[in-house]
Amino acid sequence: MKQRCFWVSDDPLYIEYHDTEWGVPVYEDDKLFEFLILETFQAGLSWITILKKRENFRKAFDDFDYQKIANYSEDKYEELLQNEGIIRNKLKIKATITNAQLFMKVQEEFGSFSKYIWSFVDGNPIKNKFSKREEVPATTELSDAISKDMKKRGFKFVGSTVIYAHMQATGMVNDHTTDCFRYHEV
Repeated sequence: MKQRCFWVSDDPLYIEYHDTEWGVPVYEDDKLFEFLILETFQAGLSWITILKKRENFRKAFDDFDYQKIANYSEDKYEELLQNEGIIRNKLKIKATITNAQLFMKVQEEFGSFSKYIWSFVDGNPIKNKFSKREEVPATTELSDAISKDMKKRGFKFVGSTVIYAHMQATGMVNDHTTDCFRYHEV
């Protein structure tokens, strides 16, 4: 049996996510935005809750198309509030629309969101060497710095914990524990 990170349950969806996505470096703006949306909605909830609703989010938010989301009307916002397939949090839905607009501003400034976000780690993932649950942080000085910069730019729901989770999900940091079979693969 494969050894996985401590947080992975026996849920097949969780196993699939851990084994194929989590911690794999993501440089495509579309995918980085998808994770930004999902991490925004995850704030205060479990990740498995978001994973189970991921396809609902994909449908509700036009396949995570930030250009469309940036132009959502009040009617679309109201429609999202009625969508039982997603997390119907007014502030998180508004934040997603705002963040889509700001995401494109960052693209204009840096050429891509990827160039912006990856510049914080000089384009290379940080490979941590955590062996126990207690060693894996919820935030770091780096996630604090990224969070502060994004908040200064107007992004919402980008506290340090959300940003660190985003960094883990998109492979900016490899936080697979050293006993996990994925540790050496990503």
